[in-house]
Amino acid sequence: MTADTPQAVLQAPQQSLVLSGDWRAATVPDLARAIAPYPSSQPLTVDLNGVSAWDSRLTAQLLGLERRIAPATLDLIGAEDDQRKLLELARSVPLHVPPQQTRRAVLNLDGLRASLAQLGDGLLDSLAFLGAVLTASAKSLAGRGGMRQRELMSACYLAGPNALGIITLTSVLVGMILAYLGAAQLQQFGAAIYVADLVAVGMLREMGALMTAVVMAGRTGAAYAAQLSTMQGNEEIDAIRTLGINPMEFLVVPRVLALVAMMPLLVIFADALGIFGGAIVAGGMGVTPLQYMSQLNSAVSTDHFVIGLIKAFVFAVLIATAGCRAGMNAGRNSAAVGRATTDAVVTSVIYLIVADAAINILCQQLGY
Repeated sequence: MTADTPQAVLQAPQQSLVLSGDWRAATVPDLARAIAPYPSSQPLTVDLNGVSAWDSRLTAQLLGLERRIAPATLDLIGAEDDQRKLLELARSVPLHVPPQQTRRAVLNLDGLRASLAQLGDGLLDSLAFLGAVLTASAKSLAGRGGMRQRELMSACYLAGPNALGIITLTSVLVGMILAYLGAAQLQQFGAAIYVADLVAVGMLREMGALMTAVVMAGRTGAAYAAQLSTMQGNEEIDAIRTLGINPMEFLVVPRVLALVAMMPLLVIFADALGIFGGAIVAGGMGVTPLQYMSQLNSAVSTDHFVIGLIKAFVFAVLIATAGCRAGMNAGRNSAAVGRATTDAVVTSVIYLIVADAAINILCQQLGY
């Protein structure tokens, strides 16, 4: 090792770091590593008398030492004026922390606040829209609104009989799935007959209303959003307002009332088909139709049926409101139609899950 070799020696008892040699060499010592055993919050003296030559790399390392021991001070001995000026210039530049290392970026507080604000605005807007729908529906049912009977009948057909095919398929399959899930466990205890209880209670209280609502959200709710958003883009809704007609009463109320009227009937239809699907599986397990019907009669109660109908009514209001709101608030271009349809389906499904959980918790608390 020659005399010009850059060196850094920590003299801990004297709280000083002695530097020597030519600090323009290709490889220089890492000062942070040299003072690793030193307490980070203690003042430190750096002796530069032995430094024969230096460049900006030494200044950068001195600045790093100063920030490492902060708020303690760094005392330079034997530093040249140029070196002190360069260090002062470096101190005037604020410390740059990469965005991914900051607490704000890690927690993404701005994005979180924006998301919460958007969620709150959406919830308030939905409640306001629901209030407007209820007010317009009350006026229409009292005969003082702008709803046309023909529009209501057309909407009932699209929301009811026109949906029987897909409801039939999904309900039978859901009933069979419930029966298969129960059979896998009940057969181990020789209690295959209780598949009827599982299917009946599951369809009447939960799966009949929920699966029908999910299908209607993707079918009818999306159709409402697409129809109204297209009318919004074609300025048909503006024309209706120009004629002095309330679009809420003329366009939204018939669709909401149609789905509210058809949804309970579709749920009853789905319940019956789901129980029939369970009977098919039960027959394959050796349960006769008479045994299945007898066990079904003892398992079904009025409470299960009524709870399913209550869910159907609530789900219908939520689906129709979400679909019509997305359509009425859509933009005026073709891309807005797709966004409104997507928003209607996603919002409806979220509403359904939350409402279903709330009704189940309420029923449990009330003992039903």
